[in-house]
Amino acid sequence: MTTKFKKKSQIIDITITAVAGVLSVGIMLYGVSHFGITEACPELVLDVFYISCLVMMGMYFFNSLGTQRFNYWCSVCLGITILLRDIIFPPPLSIYPLHLACLTLSVLLLLMLTFFYARKEWKTYSKRNLWMIFIIDMIIAALYNIDIYLEPINEYTDYLLIEIWIRPTITYGLVACFVTETESKTKSEDIKSTS
Repeated sequence: MTTKFKKKSQIIDITITAVAGVLSVGIMLYGVSHFGITEACPELVLDVFYISCLVMMGMYFFNSLGTQRFNYWCSVCLGITILLRDIIFPPPLSIYPLHLACLTLSVLLLLMLTFFYARKEWKTYSKRNLWMIFIIDMIIAALYNIDIYLEPINEYTDYLLIEIWIRPTITYGLVACFVTETESKTKSEDIKSTS
């Protein structure tokens, strides 16, 4: 079975994302069974979208899914998780400025996903623009992390910390995939211009 990526660094990026994502989602599914479906229903819904992204990433890695479909459906799944977790049902944060910052960054992240990934010309965007999506997702997760440490620790704390970092992990893998696509397009354009 052939893989889409040939460079060792690209394979390592995708492997790290897949392993971290699968472990995190597995722990969250255990948390859902431990706390009960009524307590952890939102996490279960989010896990469905995270699992979908991981499955599509695996299919893309092994050339079973085309670039355009991977681009579209992963963007949709990621966008739905941003919309559900951060915008429609945002977690209650103890500090209002943190809540406002997370909400603003989440809206910006959703707009960036729509602008960069959902258009047909997404390969023309620079690597810097693509990595900005990952950076903003990391900042949102870090702000949630700060708020969790400011609140009293309870039995949910560990699961919340894991859930917060699942999406940036998956976003990293998605951006790494798209960056390789922009690199391959640039190389093919360079070859055409020299010939």
